[in-house]
Amino acid sequence: MSRAQARIERSFARSLGFRGLYAVTPDEPDTEVLTHKVRKALAGGAHIVQYRNKSANARLRLEQGAELLALCRTAGVPLIVNDDLDLALAIGADGLHLGRGDTALATARTKLGEHRLLGASCYDRLELALAACSAGADYVAFGSAFPSATKPGATPAPLGLYREARVLLDSPIVAIGGITPENARTVIEAGADAVAVISALFDAPDIEAAARRFERLFRKKER
Repeated sequence: MSRAQARIERSFARSLGFRGLYAVTPDEPDTEVLTHKVRKALAGGAHIVQYRNKSANARLRLEQGAELLALCRTAGVPLIVNDDLDLALAIGADGLHLGRGDTALATARTKLGEHRLLGASCYDRLELALAACSAGADYVAFGSAFPSATKPGATPAPLGLYREARVLLDSPIVAIGGITPENARTVIEAGADAVAVISALFDAPDIEAAARRFERLFRKKER
């Protein structure tokens, strides 16, 4: 299969499934607790899971990544690794998400091959999203959509950015930053295909119920 054909295949696949709740894991040192939380998010309808742990050492990240991959495989949901190309390759993850200062997107695309997902954080800048797609990214993320406890100093990404990106990009658009079931509808209506959530999902007293609340917002839009 040629590179162009592979891109078309990935584009078709994501248009069918890259939508809804994008669950981003919290920094959790206990693997059993982490897998329990992710299992609840999947039961509530999370469509994508990103393994993100900024405080774990390499050994723990390998352990947790492998456990989550097995869990996501059973659920039929892609597992994307945050910022760590070597880990994504080591466990055979379904994709990789990169931000500013991480591995170059073109390098990551070459090493990942054509069939794994590659996402890029584009903050509040449309030109970064256009460049990311040209470098091989399958989806782009804009944020912070709302004030975020995880990244309190993040630059806001205005709703107009999502609307403009929706017109100019064929790739899926992810909104991230301070998203809750109460405000998510705003960015969904502005053009976001998925909402990436950490605190409002994994800090909820009932993770499964919180996931269902997010998923219902997408079902309402489809009606």
